[in-house]
Amino acid sequence: MVKENTGAIVIGAGVIGLACARALALRGVETIIVENHNGIGQETSSRNSEVIHAGLYYPPGSLKAALCTEGRRQLYDYCQSRGVPHRRCGKLIVATSAADEEKLGKLLMQGRENGVDDLVLISATQALSYEPQLSCTAALHSPATGIVDSHALMLALLGDAETRGAVLALNSHVVCGEVGQDNIELLIRSGEEELLLTGTYVINASGLSAATLAKKLAGFPNEHIPQTYLAKGNYYALSGRAPFSRLIYPIPEEGGLGVHLTLDLGHQARFGPDVEWVDSIEYSVDPGRCERFYAEVRKYWPGLPDNALSPAYCGIRPKLSGPNAANADFLIQGPAAHGVSGLIHLFGIESPGLTSALAIAEEVCKELDLAPDRTITS
Repeated sequence: MVKENTGAIVIGAGVIGLACARALALRGVETIIVENHNGIGQETSSRNSEVIHAGLYYPPGSLKAALCTEGRRQLYDYCQSRGVPHRRCGKLIVATSAADEEKLGKLLMQGRENGVDDLVLISATQALSYEPQLSCTAALHSPATGIVDSHALMLALLGDAETRGAVLALNSHVVCGEVGQDNIELLIRSGEEELLLTGTYVINASGLSAATLAKKLAGFPNEHIPQTYLAKGNYYALSGRAPFSRLIYPIPEEGGLGVHLTLDLGHQARFGPDVEWVDSIEYSVDPGRCERFYAEVRKYWPGLPDNALSPAYCGIRPKLSGPNAANADFLIQGPAAHGVSGLIHLFGIESPGLTSALAIAEEVCKELDLAPDRTITS
């Protein structure tokens, strides 16, 4: 069996894993990215709304709040400097009843506490002046919200990492591993070949498989592995050109942000995601589920024509909270929490993970005591 040593092993080549690999490589750490699929970003990173969130939805003091607001600032700067396609299009969160208006006020206060300082509560008349086909009683305007080409972003992150010497290993599966005092050893299988790879640092950024992977590490205390719940979100595409220039969101619902309208960079609209709790990972979209979408969307867009929606795609979020429970925070679990030197588990990295990716990568480096002043600037 072939044996190799490296500085860092990042497991998972989604947007979080690639951001972590970039941050490590920029600090001069020899880095290998291990990816089970035959390409980057094949799971959650490519099956989402591609929204750059402002940071208003998350409890003040939470990792989601802090990393989303910081990550959003970093992401806009990064996209601008790297030429990653994106647009700061803004978003309207709409109220369609008096009860919703009260919730809008709470979101406004929470957003401001999180450092989102450009939120504006506007009247229905103002909202309609922005979006004439909208129906609402009031709205919260978030100018900092935007959209990004997630695949182009991942390619840019990978390019930065590879320029600094990182290596991507596709079609590579972590069979098992063992934690030691000074390093972590992983058995990697690629086709018929096996490699025993030892790293000083290991970043578990495997998303939906993060808890499963943690259980494969002999010597890791299982009591630190949280239960993961799978929340499937279905998206349906709108035929024809979108009637809105901004993203339109309802009041958040249990497990998600409600059936909202998002735009891609070609100005095509899609609605979703809904929340469907599932026990296994599969990506079929039930055409019948879109019937509920018509009723939800017509609350804020009464002009949605019949038969205008068709199945588009779906994604699955790895959540640390299940049905009827408050949304759990990100869990960045490092040596201070579990006692294993050099090992970082990233559990429950769902929305706003895309927005937070660069900030999460910096947090990982802090957990590993890789100080910013050791960064090799690009």
